[in-house]
Amino acid sequence: MATVSPFFNAGTTATADSLAVLQMKRDHQLQIILSNDEKVADGYAEGPVTNTRFGSFPHSTLLDRPWGSQILASKVDTGSRAKGKKRKRDSNDDGEGRQGSSAPMQAAITAGTGFGHLLQPTPESWTISLPHRTQVVYTPDYSYILQRMCVTPGSHLIEAGAGSGSFTHAAARAVFNHPSPGHVYSFEYHEPRVQSLQEELISHKLSNMVTVTHRDVYSEGFLLPPSPDSTSPSSPNATAIFLDLPAPWLALRNLTRRPLSPAQHKSLTHPQTSESQPQAQTTPSSSVEDTPFLSPLSPHHPIHLCTFTPCIEQAQSVVSSLRQLGWVEIQMVEMANRRLDIRRERVGLAEDGLRGATGGPKDVMEAVGRLGEVEGRFKAWEGSMKASSAVGVADGEGLEGVGKADGSGEGTGIGVEAKKPKAEKGEARVTAKQARQERNREKEKERKTFKEGMLVHRTEAEVKAHTSYLVFAVLPVEWSEEEERVAEGKWPDEGVVVESGKGKGKGQGQGKGKGQGKGQVQGKGK
Repeated sequence: MATVSPFFNAGTTATADSLAVLQMKRDHQLQIILSNDEKVADGYAEGPVTNTRFGSFPHSTLLDRPWGSQILASKVDTGSRAKGKKRKRDSNDDGEGRQGSSAPMQAAITAGTGFGHLLQPTPESWTISLPHRTQVVYTPDYSYILQRMCVTPGSHLIEAGAGSGSFTHAAARAVFNHPSPGHVYSFEYHEPRVQSLQEELISHKLSNMVTVTHRDVYSEGFLLPPSPDSTSPSSPNATAIFLDLPAPWLALRNLTRRPLSPAQHKSLTHPQTSESQPQAQTTPSSSVEDTPFLSPLSPHHPIHLCTFTPCIEQAQSVVSSLRQLGWVEIQMVEMANRRLDIRRERVGLAEDGLRGATGGPKDVMEAVGRLGEVEGRFKAWEGSMKASSAVGVADGEGLEGVGKADGSGEGTGIGVEAKKPKAEKGEARVTAKQARQERNREKEKERKTFKEGMLVHRTEAEVKAHTSYLVFAVLPVEWSEEEERVAEGKWPDEGVVVESGKGKGKGQGQGKGKGQGKGQVQGKGK
């Protein structure tokens, strides 16, 4: 039995040789492959280490930890890694001053600061942490797209324009877990991106559910290449299609159940705007005309389509082409997702000096009380100054000398405060505000601040996503005359007459007296 991808079932704890996500902040996540192999330690005594600006995290502190755990950063000696690298080493030489492969790994020592959260891999966390090769389809977009396209477990989905693989991972999870296995058929024009995506899918154990094909879908279509057991291409039998292309209308020519005429093929080549477009053939190639037609669409289910375009002119061209090809229920949607920052707002003098709170007065009574306290302290200081001045005049103690009570001595006789001894060096003077803040911190230990304050929210000022216009459409199942005759034989018309005239009917007619009868009237009416 094939191994289940960690995106579908990651277990309860982190294991070696599997993908994990290390969250540093809300929008800062790192994807790492956990390992306990000393060969990939890269000179660290603690084994494999992931270094971030918030600290170093040895993999030994991440393995076998439950998902969602808070991981403290560790002290890692990064300077000793450069020892023994000044000369080229022989094949049998481990290098001087470096630990050989047989040396046991040291236990990690917890650092004083820095931490992260260990998260299991999901399409949402992968979208935030993936390496960007192109613009990414973010979570608000692909969640709405998959819902509108009715993608369920067991569905077959075509994706054109794989890019960084964000939508690919979300689509693979959507079609997973069904008796008839679903599949995602991804097409990409850029070969290096195809290779990178294939490597990621293999490491994520998704290669059995996602088939990545390097192809120009404008001219070559969406059929699958011949398998080892067959010489002819096969159909993906898709029920959902997602096109993330610069000119989706050029790919719509290859998403039909019947072959197009040369005139139809040519009319769909040119968009309805003056925008630049990729080069494409205006007529079908001779090789395509010679081979029997095979549709990539399912013949037994309605087809749901979505195109992802950044410009309104592109969306207009897509809508025009969809109408020519018989698609129905065409609708354009623009996603503008904003987060809500929810928190508790605590205001008051009791919050002065506390983290995440405003220390000002919360109402008029607190403001008046605070003003009275300040005025009282000012009056007390003014009274003490007057008393000190009076004592200084009586004693005759001056700045330039010491006089006697009768004034016969030398000096100016300004006051006692002029010769007041200074505070000792290193002695900190505690102000009234500092004392109040210290009292608030002591009281905070006994309070439940997470339940206090007013619950408020604030919307993000800017949308953290690129502009995109989503065009949705449905291609109904074809209905031939033969299928109509079969349906008539299966559900014959029994000759039930539906009348809506006036009168009084017997049997199942509704209505009393004179008036308009409703429903099915059987029998004779008066």
